[in-house]
Amino acid sequence: MISEHLVDMSRLQFAVTALYHFLFVPLTLGMVWILLIMESIYVMTGKQIYQDMTRFWGKLFGINFALGVTTGITMEFQFGTNWAYYSHYVGDIFGAPLAIEGLMAFFLESTFIGLFFFGWHRLSRLQHLLVTMLMAIGTNLSALWILIANGWMQNPVGSHFNYVTMRMEMTDFWALIFNPVAQAKFVHTVSAGYCAASIFVLAISSWYLIKGINVEFAKRSYRIAAAFGLASVLSVIVLGDESGYTIGEAQETKMATIEAMWHTEPAPASFNLIASMNEKEMKNNWAVEIPWVMGIIGTRTLTKQIPGIIEIKEKNRARILSGIQAVTALEALRANPADLAAKTVFEQHKADLGFGLLMKKYVENVANSTPAQIQTAVNSTIPNVATMFWSFRIMVGIGMLMLILFALSFWNTISPGFENRRRWLLKFAFYMLPAPWIAIELGWIVAEYGRQPWTIYGVLPTHLSVSTISVNSIYGSLFGFVAFYTVLLVVEMYLMIKFTRQGPGSLGTGRYINEAAHDSVSIHH
Repeated sequence: MISEHLVDMSRLQFAVTALYHFLFVPLTLGMVWILLIMESIYVMTGKQIYQDMTRFWGKLFGINFALGVTTGITMEFQFGTNWAYYSHYVGDIFGAPLAIEGLMAFFLESTFIGLFFFGWHRLSRLQHLLVTMLMAIGTNLSALWILIANGWMQNPVGSHFNYVTMRMEMTDFWALIFNPVAQAKFVHTVSAGYCAASIFVLAISSWYLIKGINVEFAKRSYRIAAAFGLASVLSVIVLGDESGYTIGEAQETKMATIEAMWHTEPAPASFNLIASMNEKEMKNNWAVEIPWVMGIIGTRTLTKQIPGIIEIKEKNRARILSGIQAVTALEALRANPADLAAKTVFEQHKADLGFGLLMKKYVENVANSTPAQIQTAVNSTIPNVATMFWSFRIMVGIGMLMLILFALSFWNTISPGFENRRRWLLKFAFYMLPAPWIAIELGWIVAEYGRQPWTIYGVLPTHLSVSTISVNSIYGSLFGFVAFYTVLLVVEMYLMIKFTRQGPGSLGTGRYINEAAHDSVSIHH
């Protein structure tokens, strides 16, 4: 049996590398579209300031992109080093979108990122704009394929288990691509990235305006970020509702734990705004409820019920008992593929095979599972409710703050001279700089921790997915990753702060402050 400590350390390593990597990804996803907007205005108007804006913000984008690629490479290798059985069990399905991402999207964005930086004096305005557009498409296509793979882990459609090969096999490639969970996850994730990039540009532009430097440059950047950010945060909210609906359809456990809903309520269920949870007794000590809201979000009806945690656990118990029969029949088939009685039993219970495999964590021969072991397995199907509940609410709360910020900032730009008014709003924007990253990391905790104890929801338990390697080797690699990634993070922060302080003067055009020459030359626009 696999050591629980090995499983926990493997999970911790992947979680740490993923969270580090995703510090860089959101800014990349959003900045490409802001660059496209700025360069489009330059091509349409011919005003030099918009080309300078594209080049300056593009420089910060390039720093972030390079470090994002560096931290992302190791993640895919971990599937072979730390999650070998997972790769064997579902590699034919999970590997397809990752291969397409590498062959199509990553090479596309990498090629055009090179042309973006080195093509300013070699391409015409329209040609360079086309390069920027293809760079933006490639970057977001890369996210699409990765999130299709992740969406399948959340909702494994278009596949089935083959008892002859003992592996999951793809049955419908198009179901994999158009998986509703994957599609909702993609648009919600990239919209969150657009918010992060908008906050990034808005905060730095606000800092310039507070300091009274590069004012015309900062005003235009501020306007674009405010408008793009308002559209993006509205998209996040709308698509967050869609994500809630798809979660309710595909992962009842995640929905119930997010809401700390212990019992199935009469439809439409209320939304717990805040609550004090008693997980031992499986109840809320108190809660502030908003009637009907959760039922509408989770089911899009006024009549359909959302199952509570206690009812879900009983449903999972029945599936575990059925799954035990599936596992027992499968082992008989492995010993004798011609065993028709075992094949019949397996076909009757194969939908619950994954739940039966949960018992492998507690007993070698699942047919000998005791009631206490079964109860332990049932309890393991519910992640920590408080973690899910508060992670989700802090994420949503930050989203509401960003909506307020973008709405006020956009309204502020309507009248001229906004840089000299409402200084508190500029400071608000500056101090909100880390907010989208906090919300995004919490969102990933909700999505990934909320799937536990599954690697593939309802199909492959996490404890069966790991490689049989030593815990000490994980300790060593984890320490190495954390040390290396921390150095990269410090390097990025140093470079970002350095070039932000220099501002557009780092372009060396002679039109801005902080340049060795032409320090007082005014910008032409």
